Amino acid sequence: MSDQRRKTFKTILQLTCQLLWVVGLVVGLSGVYLLKNLRQSSLFFSHSSITLPAILALASAAFLVASGFLGSWLSLRDSTFLQGLFVYLLVIVFCLESTASALAFFHSTKLDSEIAPLGGVFQNYTGSSQDPNSRAVDATQKELQCCGVHDYRDWLKTSWFNQTGELWVPHSCCNSTFPSCNGTVDQPWQLYPQGCQVKLEMHFQFVLSFIIWVSPLVFLVEIILFLTVAQLMRDHPHVDYQALDKN
Repeated sequence: MSDQRRKTFKTILQLTCQLLWVVGLVVGLSGVYLLKNLRQSSLFFSHSSITLPAILALASAAFLVASGFLGSWLSLRDSTFLQGLFVYLLVIVFCLESTASALAFFHSTKLDSEIAPLGGVFQNYTGSSQDPNSRAVDATQKELQCCGVHDYRDWLKTSWFNQTGELWVPHSCCNSTFPSCNGTVDQPWQLYPQGCQVKLEMHFQFVLSFIIWVSPLVFLVEIILFLTVAQLMRDHPHVDYQALDKN
């Protein structure tokens, strides 16, 4: 391989490794975002295994960033050992990203059953700021702009509603466009019309889908890197040998 061609492949390697950092940052942010939302909504899920895609995405992001740094260093020098280590890291990333994507797809098809405990959490609502169930319900209704499991009428079947004299739903049900809303059921147009189950499913479906669809981008970048490193490894510069003087 000519020096100019080898320099071209090294430039491609360096530019692609910078793209690897960007992809690693995107994958890491998706994992952090999923973990953050799961921590806030952990009471609504029947299984904690839904955190696995997020954990694997974070691990994949760490290896992507590490691979990016190693690849950038590799573009500045010739080392068979570093080239082999770089390929090994890319294989690990491939395995982690594939597993994260597969688990994310699995959980995205099971969200209906995963969020099954949602109705029980709403039934146990007490309205107390000291109660984790109540805090989770209020935070979810405010953040997702929803009310009840399916709609505000779910609150009419709760013991908390009976304790209020069958007059109010939680204030977190109030639509923010109506500042005068106090949660009374005789003004249902001032409450959020959608239930929280649909909103939660849509919310987590988006994050899981993001983890699924970012995988092809990772694989595409890895293919470019595999081909580039393969060229550099195949045409490694020969070492000039010299005969040693017998004396």
